[in-house]
Amino acid sequence: MRVSRDLRGWSLALGVIFLTTATGFLAKVAFERWSKPVTVFQIAPYLQPGDDPAGGPLALLWQTDVETSVWSVQVRDRAEAAWVNVESPEVRRFDLENLAPFQLYRAFLEQTHSPVRQAVGQYRVLRDHIPVFHAEFSRKRASGAAERIVVLGDCASATSEQKAIAFQVYQARPDYAVVTGDIVYTYGRVSEYLDHFFPIYNAGQASETTGAPLLRSIPFYAAPGNHDLVMGDLDLYPDALAYFYYWSQPLNGPLEGLGERGVPILRGAQAKQEAFRLAAGPAYPRMASFSFDKGPIHWTVLDSNRYVDWTDPERLDWLRQDLNGPAAQRAAWRFVVFHHPPFQSSHAHAEDQWMRRLAPLFEAAGVAVVFNGHVHNYQRSCPMEFVPDTSEALQNLETVAGQWTLDRGFDGVSNIHPRGVIYMVTGGGGARLYNPEQHDHPESWQAFTTRFVSNSHSFTVVDATDQLLTFRQLTEHGVEVDSFQIGKPPLLAPGSR
Repeated sequence: MRVSRDLRGWSLALGVIFLTTATGFLAKVAFERWSKPVTVFQIAPYLQPGDDPAGGPLALLWQTDVETSVWSVQVRDRAEAAWVNVESPEVRRFDLENLAPFQLYRAFLEQTHSPVRQAVGQYRVLRDHIPVFHAEFSRKRASGAAERIVVLGDCASATSEQKAIAFQVYQARPDYAVVTGDIVYTYGRVSEYLDHFFPIYNAGQASETTGAPLLRSIPFYAAPGNHDLVMGDLDLYPDALAYFYYWSQPLNGPLEGLGERGVPILRGAQAKQEAFRLAAGPAYPRMASFSFDKGPIHWTVLDSNRYVDWTDPERLDWLRQDLNGPAAQRAAWRFVVFHHPPFQSSHAHAEDQWMRRLAPLFEAAGVAVVFNGHVHNYQRSCPMEFVPDTSEALQNLETVAGQWTLDRGFDGVSNIHPRGVIYMVTGGGGARLYNPEQHDHPESWQAFTTRFVSNSHSFTVVDATDQLLTFRQLTEHGVEVDSFQIGKPPLLAPGSR
């Protein structure tokens, strides 16, 4: 069966995927006052950004077993308003020999065109015209209002710390979340999403021991990590590469043909590879890198895995155009997120700093912050500029040598105007911590590192307006372990130079 290649093309198509478990979990609505247990979902409804990089309607997805029910979605702007139908959901069926088939639905929460718009809207999902799920969701903030973002990484490993972090994220009430990679452990499989991701970030109730109902009310964005995309052996793990099934994100990344360098590598029987491509549709491979605009920020998301050649002129041209294009330049701030940190001080993964070669592009484009994961702790660099050593072989995948210039005058309190890019590792979202022995030993840190927290799991909270960024790093117990601000530099008066 032919699959539509339209960017919103999830029209009826027969996909193939391996599902090792079909266990459901109770679906409850976003905030406890809506709670009613429902058992019709394998994965309860969850929000995604959708295809539009400029911030179009949110996508709403859910998973069921194979059935013939009629599903629909309705929205409204406020509790006393009438429900309005949105466009009928699209559905893909996933089927594989000897495994239970399932169906994945996607609808878009179109605007209701109501003259009264609230900061929080509502939606409900109906099965055969009977409401079975009801939740609230965040809308765009009013112009000038601060937007709150949570950034975390290396998270879904089903630990008690992951659940506690999810609860703290819920307490922070963000407008959206960004994951810095290694979304699920250990191989990015469908079964791991079912066990480690959805039950915790879309839990029926909020607590430190269960997680929180986050996904049903705020969209998550994600950069892929090594645990998400490098296990492409479909003979060994037929349900791998689930990133391309469960995420609905912009498809404006570099368009590359299958088999070219820079594409997540597929292995296994040819029939399984073809089945995967059919099931993933246009998301593979293009969703591995993309960009989007939300509030005052332009985000650029990169695949930093080793198979990607970030010295390739065409790929660099895409990145340069994205960072310097009209959308990025209209934004008040530019953020970049990818998994492997170019500058970090942990002993763990010390050799994995090959993304340093992109630093001059970030500096030239005025990027404020680069977020990374991979290293399971929190680190913040001084504002810095970096000149890579061009005498090295360009294909060298080890740590790139070069010369950095550090802005030690920036303290994020009295001086909030950095000279250079700040690099933040926020990889303490739930997986086992790295190098707690370095926490109190700054002599073991690189010269560019100004904050290093490796004795607790943590996540980043960013409050963003057009003029000011406020950062806080919070632990799994809600304790603040770092904070700083970045402000727009004052404009020079004419003739003051």
